[in-house]
Amino acid sequence: MKKVIFALMVAFVAGSAFAEKTSTKIEVKAETKTESALISLSGNIIDEVSGEALVGVEVKLEGTELKTYTDFDGHFVIDNLKAGECKLVTSYTSYNKKEKTLQVDSKSNQVKIELSASK
Repeated sequence: MKKVIFALMVAFVAGSAFAEKTSTKIEVKAETKTESALISLSGNIIDEVSGEALVGVEVKLEGTELKTYTDFDGHFVIDNLKAGECKLVTSYTSYNKKEKTLQVDSKSNQVKIELSASK
């Protein structure tokens, strides 16, 4: 009797896990359709004087929780933006904070930002 109950419990757990994965797949497919209207914004951040790429600069989209950091080449990407005006705020240790307002659309989605060292 214990074996039968154990087998039923295992079947129930496995069935629940399968049902959860199936519903997740459906949600992902629905999200893919809405993502086609969203834009990715990318850019590079460099030192104003030397022109060298700055690694680890925080790039935040003002008014949202969206933020990212530059990679080893000073490059960053922020995904899932709606077309329109946005304000980027960059901050980095020993550099002045910089704000840049952009008009983002499917044709214009790249930016180059130069940071100046604080004195």
